Amino acid sequence: MKRAARSVFPHPFLTVLLIVSWCLLNNSFTLGTVVFGIILGFLIPQGTAAYWPGAPRGIKAGKFISYLLLVLWDILVANVQVAWIVLTRSNAGMRTHWVTVPLEIRTPEAITILAGTITLTPGTVTADMSDEGHCLLVHALDAASPEEVRDEIKNRYERRLKEIFE
Repeated sequence: MKRAARSVFPHPFLTVLLIVSWCLLNNSFTLGTVVFGIILGFLIPQGTAAYWPGAPRGIKAGKFISYLLLVLWDILVANVQVAWIVLTRSNAGMRTHWVTVPLEIRTPEAITILAGTITLTPGTVTADMSDEGHCLLVHALDAASPEEVRDEIKNRYERRLKEIFE
């Protein structure tokens, strides 16, 4: 039964996301909008399933939700910190660093979420990824040392993503 559901809906999360996105884009939750969203939620994953051969099958939803809450909190705190830095320091007072973050995670989805998390958090930007996908190049606006930034990313984000995806 589960295998049959996977063949009809190869990416159920994407299906739900497409239905909700379609309704939000149309700014209505009428029957017609929801039905067309379901059609899109069926056709798009079916049409793109061949391009997702190694999609993660079982992420831990509870840990993922706690990760999202952590990231939202970090974004809020980092906004205040960056605003304070911009308002109180001159450019000469900022301690910018380029940091190479070696990765233990290997799934493309986890690496993408980590890179996005780093970029979404004000004060840090993911600038590049190695060809093999074994490390990220991150720019930090203000940090005491590159090692501090690297360790925080690995302990705060990568460790949790490894628990969620691997």
